[in-house]
Amino acid sequence: MCKAHRGTNISEGLTAKLKARCINCAKSDIHGQYGDLLRLFEYGGFPPEANYLFLGDYVDRGKYSLETICLLLAYKIKYPENFFLLRGNHECASINRIYGFYDECKRRFNVRLWKVFTDCFNCLPVAALIDDKILCMHGGLSPDLLNLDQIRNLPRPNDVPDSGLLCDLLWSDPSREVKGWGMNDRGVSYTFGPDKVAEFLMQHDMDLVCRAHQVVEDGYEFFADRQLVTIFSAPNYCEGGFCEVKFDYGGFSSPRMLKMFSHLVCLRRLWLLNLEHAFCTSIVTSG
Repeated sequence: MCKAHRGTNISEGLTAKLKARCINCAKSDIHGQYGDLLRLFEYGGFPPEANYLFLGDYVDRGKYSLETICLLLAYKIKYPENFFLLRGNHECASINRIYGFYDECKRRFNVRLWKVFTDCFNCLPVAALIDDKILCMHGGLSPDLLNLDQIRNLPRPNDVPDSGLLCDLLWSDPSREVKGWGMNDRGVSYTFGPDKVAEFLMQHDMDLVCRAHQVVEDGYEFFADRQLVTIFSAPNYCEGGFCEVKFDYGGFSSPRMLKMFSHLVCLRRLWLLNLEHAFCTSIVTSG
């Protein structure tokens, strides 16, 4: 399955232009919570009833990383035009070697299986562009990102380096305390201020950055005057909520309220972000 998925990514080419119905929901940071992944599908619809874009971090920390990543890869192979997986910082050997996935593979099967998944992760795309207006990635912006061709031209397969564009796309974080670029408390990549979000969107004629990578209390959090949204889909992870971003095609100009079922059977209220025009272009790069 990993080999088939690796081939699917490479055969798609560096840039895949998708039709208007390509994305219904964006989700992020499942982190091995397989039961909750199934509940998310039960709520939003199983593929191909609904089309999905996942923003990375499928493994580590949770107890069922293997079940989680296998289901996601199977859906990608079966529905390559309806189901999209981006790479997160935990889809990297140096990270999941420490935070649980390696140990799970070794305990339940063998180290060779972990290496097979590593080869698969090294071919995952790292960004998606929706309607030329919404840039999606796991981490955030980079001081090295001057144009999107730089993402398209990233080589693959490729491990995640300690610095540079690929690293930043998976690791950087927004910060209200920073103007411009700042040091990241994670010890890798940067933080960026609201000014950098506004500057990037203006230069590239875009409307929104959609990213993951951080636990947010209600499962979502806006930044930079709603020009960036962080979403997090693992319920009860560090006591956070969980969220999906729905892309509506009816041109709604205001958010709608939705109740979602959480890991502890409690209902959380959150706003869904409604975005006009759903023509989708995915940047299929690897990293």
